[in-house]
Amino acid sequence: MISNVLLFLSLEMLTPTLPLFAKSIGCTPSQIGLIIGVFSITAISIRPFASSLMHLMDKKYILLISILICSLATGSYIFSVNLRVFLLFRLMHGFGFGIASTYYATLASEELPPERLGEGMGYFGASESLGMSVGPLIGVAFLSVLDFSGLFTSGAIFLFLAALMILGIKRHTVKENYSAENKGKIMAFKLIEKRVLLQCCLVMFIGIIFGGIMSFLSLFAKDQGISSVAWFFFISAFMGIVIRVVSGKIFDKKGPIYALIPAGLSLIIALLLIAFSQTVLLLNIAAAFYGIGIYLAFPALQAWAICLVDIESREDAMSSFLNFFDLGVGGGSLLLGIIAQATSYKTMYLILIAFIIAYLVLTIYAAKNTS
Repeated sequence: MISNVLLFLSLEMLTPTLPLFAKSIGCTPSQIGLIIGVFSITAISIRPFASSLMHLMDKKYILLISILICSLATGSYIFSVNLRVFLLFRLMHGFGFGIASTYYATLASEELPPERLGEGMGYFGASESLGMSVGPLIGVAFLSVLDFSGLFTSGAIFLFLAALMILGIKRHTVKENYSAENKGKIMAFKLIEKRVLLQCCLVMFIGIIFGGIMSFLSLFAKDQGISSVAWFFFISAFMGIVIRVVSGKIFDKKGPIYALIPAGLSLIIALLLIAFSQTVLLLNIAAAFYGIGIYLAFPALQAWAICLVDIESREDAMSSFLNFFDLGVGGGSLLLGIIAQATSYKTMYLILIAFIIAYLVLTIYAAKNTS
């Protein structure tokens, strides 16, 4: 779990700092957008192949190699003398992260008893929240005392330590089926695991909300005269650390709907508070509800998706699940940008409530039609 923290910590260190580096080497705003977007596109593109890789070697070593790729890419950013070189390293980073994020989740799920899968995935998700909460703060702090070279080197070191921790994993609960038939399907892949399609659609709605916050909250706050949104992200991520554990226990004892419905209601409250925020205090209160909603829903949906497939299909399920989330983040950001330009950021956040209503309706439908 600490290794997973370091993966997300190193990634989130770059969230507020990588655009600054891109600007420093002469990239235009549109080019910066391309640099940020190509990472997600690469991660989405590689995940359908993730399950095929386990027929080549043990999952642990696939994860190890993918983290080392992330480490190499992060440390190499400093050598980005132009856009083409920068994009090459971003492609490499997205490739490694797409595989690592899939195999971390599946390896964690294999070590959990079925009756505590939700709780265990909640703890696992809390590690991601921890990295997401402190990563941006550490990135800004490192950049203030170091240069970009020191920042990227630090991120690479964190990832190298994460890779070393993977070597200590002892797998004993699962034996994959490496039959001759499976070995002949090494290059096979699934664009989507159909058994988790409903859960993928639900997490896509969560991704749309997530993208709307990450992409436009700073601009909205500036328009409202709110000087900083740093505490918003810290509070929401901190709430995520706490609520992910609760989410897992609710999932195990009551089922997914008892976590997903409160999550949707919490997000509606958060969006209303954000839309009418004119002070830091109100925005920070919204952050608490946003953190509860996002991080109550995500691990519950993740555990639900894992429960619906056999062990050998978990890579396909997680690949589909994460790709739909990234699709929601990327596609949602584009759509919401058009809405914001045509109306206002306030109207955009109010319109987002419609997506949550759709999420709630689909949640009830999925709960009634999925065993």
